[in-house]
Amino acid sequence: MFEDSTFWLFVAPGLLLGLYAQARIKANYVRYSGVGTSSGIAGAQVARALLDARGLHSVRIEATPGMLSDHYDPQSKTLRLSPEVYYTPSLAAAGIAAHETGHALQDAAGYLPLKARSLIVPAVQLSAKVAPWLFIAGVLLGANSLAWLGSSYSGRRPSSP
Repeated sequence: MFEDSTFWLFVAPGLLLGLYAQARIKANYVRYSGVGTSSGIAGAQVARALLDARGLHSVRIEATPGMLSDHYDPQSKTLRLSPEVYYTPSLAAAGIAAHETGHALQDAAGYLPLKARSLIVPAVQLSAKVAPWLFIAGVLLGANSLAWLGSSYSGRRPSSP
């Protein structure tokens, strides 16, 4: 399998691009988490102000465990922010809170791509957990089709449509 150039032609670019994107996100988060907001407000306050400005007073905002685990749940109309975003008055926290608030605004507007995304999230989350193990098992067992299957469906929790 490792000597199969077709395998690497399809798998390597995806792996490298994913690693690059993840590294850029983390680097920018670290860079801007040290820059405070001019008004000194934390991410949760940014989100609340944006929601209230659009009349979305019923959308709840909660702190949720995990680093960069921020997301909007359209089923419960809840914006969940990691502690680093919820409590921190930084540009990184404000930007992440504003991004996630955008999903609540999309939901309120009935934005079709958000509805479609909400329908596929459970399947994507399951595949993100199972696919890496399929890939590893395929490589260790020399089962090319299993490795291809794992590499085809690996990914992460979608954060935006």
